[in-house]
Amino acid sequence: MNFALYKELLAIKPVRRLLIVGMIARIPHSAAGVLLTLHIVLTLGEGYAAAGAAAAVMTIGIAVGAPWRGRRVDTAGLRRALIPSVISEAVIWSVVPHVPYEWLLALVFVGGLLTLPIFSVVRQSLGVLVNGDQRRTAFALDAITTELVFMIGPAAGAIVATTGYSVIGLTVVGVSTSVAGLFLMWFNPPTRSAEPDGDYEADQREGAEVAVVAAAPAHLQEAAAELAPAAAGRRRSGLRDKVAHNFAWFTAAVAAVFAVAAGAGMVLSGTDVGIVAALETGGRQSEIGLVFVFWCAASVVGGILYGAMHRPVSPILLLLGMAALTIPMGFAQDTLTLCLLSLLPGLLCAPVLSSASEKVAELVEEGRRGEAMGWYGSALTAGVALGAPLAGVFIDGIGPSAGFVSVGTAGVVLCLLGLVLQHQRRRRGVAA
Repeated sequence: MNFALYKELLAIKPVRRLLIVGMIARIPHSAAGVLLTLHIVLTLGEGYAAAGAAAAVMTIGIAVGAPWRGRRVDTAGLRRALIPSVISEAVIWSVVPHVPYEWLLALVFVGGLLTLPIFSVVRQSLGVLVNGDQRRTAFALDAITTELVFMIGPAAGAIVATTGYSVIGLTVVGVSTSVAGLFLMWFNPPTRSAEPDGDYEADQREGAEVAVVAAAPAHLQEAAAELAPAAAGRRRSGLRDKVAHNFAWFTAAVAAVFAVAAGAGMVLSGTDVGIVAALETGGRQSEIGLVFVFWCAASVVGGILYGAMHRPVSPILLLLGMAALTIPMGFAQDTLTLCLLSLLPGLLCAPVLSSASEKVAELVEEGRRGEAMGWYGSALTAGVALGAPLAGVFIDGIGPSAGFVSVGTAGVVLCLLGLVLQHQRRRRGVAA
């Protein structure tokens, strides 16, 4: 590895400034998930199913708004495109803590719809500011800062919420993100070069995939949703073109990878809610952040180890392991045990997502790969939206342990079903 590339990259002032602002801008939203969950449960007195539903509604809003926000950056320019996000972040998250649950649902959907598109803006700008090996190094450095932020953010959110300041915390999330948007508008980094080099689109897609892995396990929503606009391109603008465009690339093998992506999103978002519930109901709310640090750090280590391997591992087998190892987290009796039990499924988190995106690239021809990655991001987002309310229903009905067991078991069943179908397909192929 040539670590001198990092030094050369950070010597470029616009790149250094962009990476710093990008890191700061992600901190508030990295804390928002835990803050919102604990606000709904502790302040509003609702259950974890309600908190999971709110997370799902926000995720759907992010997924719906991401393509539109990406197009606005391209067509209207960065400054004009960010105005709705800067205003909505400050207004919506300042109002959310003061409204009843029913109004909160509507507000978090709009908040997700207009969330600051920090992942895609930073990725596009880095793609323009640097090229070649420096571009890949820039994406890697951005991924490292993202991983650090998502280890720190949930811990900070848990501390704020459990000390009784969830109202102030949610307001700070909105105001801070809005200020970060103003900084982006101020120095207006380029998001589109006049003559993109031949590797630009491929590098953008690779950067989007790296961002998904870096955001896992605790904050997949925005990175997964932004896979679609970053990867799918802008070749087909009308409904007629979209309908006419065939799906020959969508084979049974690709469908299986999409199912793995949805299953991974479900297990990870359900585990997120389960961690909060396990410690909150046990009166150990102040220790929520510690478990998130262990869980997220394990994902970073797992990603490094998987990247050093010479042979790929089937994503369905990796998800089977992650889902099965999530189930024992439900039997933790104290915070230390939960921290330790989170390490094994955490180690498999980044490898699952890396392996799945690699498999899509292997199965789909290059000319259709961007479209396929967009649908892959949609599958991942759908899983994230499902996992939190699923775990919440079982937590409210049975107890915190049931949150881990429910999503873990669902993931195991999904994988076993997939393996059976794969086996049958191979047998039919041999017979033919």
